[in-house]
Amino acid sequence: MIALSLAEIIGIVGGQPHDIPDTDLKVTGPVVIDSREVRPGGLFAALPGERVDGHDFAARAVEEGAVAVLAARPVPAAAADAAPVPSIVVPDVQAALGALARAVVQRLDATVVALTGSAGKTSTKDLTAQLLRRLGPTVWTPESFNNELGLPLTAMSADETTRHLVLEMGARGKGHIRYLTELTPPRLGLVLNVGTAHIGEFGGREAIAEAKGELVEALPAAAEGGVALLNADDPLVRAMATRTKARTLLFGEAADADVRAENVRLADGGRPSFTLHTPTGCSEVTMRLYGEHHVSNALAAAAVAHELGMSVDEIAVALSEAGQLSRWRMEVTERRDGVTVVNDAYNANPESMRAALRALVAMGAAGQAEGGRTWAVLGPMAELGEESLAEHDAVGRLAVRLNVSKLVAVGGQEAAWLDMGAKNEGSWGEESVHVSDVRAAVDLLRSELRPGDVVLVKASRSVGLERVAQALLEGEGEVVR
Repeated sequence: MIALSLAEIIGIVGGQPHDIPDTDLKVTGPVVIDSREVRPGGLFAALPGERVDGHDFAARAVEEGAVAVLAARPVPAAAADAAPVPSIVVPDVQAALGALARAVVQRLDATVVALTGSAGKTSTKDLTAQLLRRLGPTVWTPESFNNELGLPLTAMSADETTRHLVLEMGARGKGHIRYLTELTPPRLGLVLNVGTAHIGEFGGREAIAEAKGELVEALPAAAEGGVALLNADDPLVRAMATRTKARTLLFGEAADADVRAENVRLADGGRPSFTLHTPTGCSEVTMRLYGEHHVSNALAAAAVAHELGMSVDEIAVALSEAGQLSRWRMEVTERRDGVTVVNDAYNANPESMRAALRALVAMGAAGQAEGGRTWAVLGPMAELGEESLAEHDAVGRLAVRLNVSKLVAVGGQEAAWLDMGAKNEGSWGEESVHVSDVRAAVDLLRSELRPGDVVLVKASRSVGLERVAQALLEGEGEVVR
């Protein structure tokens, strides 16, 4: 973080100092909301959690080296004879974090790149970060810290050396992205797609598009350097060009896309290759990631890198060398016995489910001639509202149409709908099975997996289906790079 004195922080957040002996003391370490992550010179923000209140850990945070605590009320000392806990008391700790993040970003000499979309945000953010860090020091959203807490914490991790700040922005309702752009105003705004993730909360794809488009509305005008990077293959995204004063640049496979892919093909167990075209030339890309859906993610990252001055050859090399930075997203591990486990269990929505199933089939194609099978171990997709039955049924049917060898649906009602869709498709016998929980799924897989099989594990984050992949991999193998 940029070094700020406690006096400066007090002014930024509009707080009241309590038990602070010297307001000239500087915060030089990270701002954290978990007391276990406190580092010397940092600032601890005491937030109420689902089970605990951060104020209960404030004294410990100071003992571990925090300069002060950002709190909603004065913090008592840990004991009668203990030192007081220096704190800055504010009406709303979350709002104070946002104000502090905004102040930090204003002090940066960095290009802020913000991205949103219904699917592929985290993978695209990881690819973009890997390209831009070749141009200079880059800070990016860890994992999926893309909300009103995670985004400020990411922004505040930047410092005077940072040249690029790559921020993933999520939304569960109208106004969410607008609020995030007010905290960290972007110059480049990237919109990937409009799908059905959180459709139960939004009420329809048009409403989702309205919310996602808040990003391009927040961009500066073209004359001030604003650039909206839009997916030419998604009509709802392409239409956002009318909602921004920024210059627009299209990416995708459409013939009129400024940054586009041609001759897309899958090789080497499902890794995509294509010819990358930019306004400055073309070059060949062969990715290390699995699945054709990564082509769109790669084009989005390439569009950002092109705008920031990277040559097409440099972009192609960087995309070909890029890996997955975030856990549990098409994380491929080959066991010593020849079974391949694909842990894509961080989250799921209908679009990402379909993409993952197609990637599974591509990965399994090489081994099927030798008897290897493809297994789709799938759990519920959350927040689909009235569309939940239809969407789960459709995913089950797609598994059959793609000729996935085995479907294991894990969980309650939504899993039953997955199983029902597969069986109602009518072309399978006992290939689809519904099990109640993770333990039952692991027991089934351990008894039936054989060398050459490829196992995909995927569900919404709340399901915790990564435990299936972890159980299958205990002491078993090494990550395929």
